[in-house]
Amino acid sequence: MENPSKLLLKLSRRLFEDSTVQEKFIEALVHPQPFAPCIVWCREKPDTIPFAVETPTSWQPKFVDRLLLGSKPGQHPLHEQGYYYCLDFSSVFAASSLFAISSPVHLLFDICASPGGKTIFSWKALSPKLIIANEVIGKRLGMLISNLKRCRVSPLNVLNKDSSILAQQLPRTSNLVIVDAPCTGQSLLAKGDKAPGCFHEAAINKSANRQKRIIANSAQIVAPQGYLAYMTCTYSPEENERVCEWFMKKFPQFQPVQIPHLAALQSHLTNMPCYRIWPQERLGAGAFTMLFQNTEEGEADRLKEDALENMSILCTPGDNLV
Repeated sequence: MENPSKLLLKLSRRLFEDSTVQEKFIEALVHPQPFAPCIVWCREKPDTIPFAVETPTSWQPKFVDRLLLGSKPGQHPLHEQGYYYCLDFSSVFAASSLFAISSPVHLLFDICASPGGKTIFSWKALSPKLIIANEVIGKRLGMLISNLKRCRVSPLNVLNKDSSILAQQLPRTSNLVIVDAPCTGQSLLAKGDKAPGCFHEAAINKSANRQKRIIANSAQIVAPQGYLAYMTCTYSPEENERVCEWFMKKFPQFQPVQIPHLAALQSHLTNMPCYRIWPQERLGAGAFTMLFQNTEEGEADRLKEDALENMSILCTPGDNLV
């Protein structure tokens, strides 16, 4: 991508009023530069870490390290041994919203889980009694299962179901549902990857409609007083702030949760408590995150053991919730 397209220029003007910021945003996508590698420690850190690390941000958890540019953690033996998982620091930012959850998470449901980064992060952050990791796209299941097995995530069930089926089979069961929503993937450009058509209005609208369907189905799975976390790795407001506005109108029982440690990263595009990082800030390729709580009174429904067993394609032992 050598020169900014008209659609990228149009988006930059919608996102930022300051022309200097517009230029920096465009530059980050047209001439991408490498970001510092990042790892989530899945097991106890060795006494001597084999990498040089960047100074942590104020909101960075202790089980995450951002490494110096040029580090190659994916090639180290500790990676193959499952000591850590490599991911973009934008994902750490988005998932850090989970630290605002004030109650124990017994059942955690990652609805769009592959390749597994948010699942692994939430497992480390919240220590749930059971994780259900779902991935509807069959060809992405192998990577998800491989990563979760390597990092020894347990107790775990892996599913391959559409969100509508999950809403029917497992309603009101989960203390936390993570929707790392499929999107146009505009931030891929900041990593030097390709995302054909990602700025076209038709692609953005198609993606937003899919996101609305998934988040609406996911809401059915959230237990009373439970949480729903919505995240993307794209920039278009239609896939982020507008989806969340639509969601709150359709499901008024879900109220937004303030994330105090991300207050400085509040989205300037809305007054709702939702948060963004941008590629020109050089922490990561960019992400959006917002956390909701289901304000309905009551208890979580019991998980139907037979329904879960019939759907599972992988199960690791752990506490029995049924």
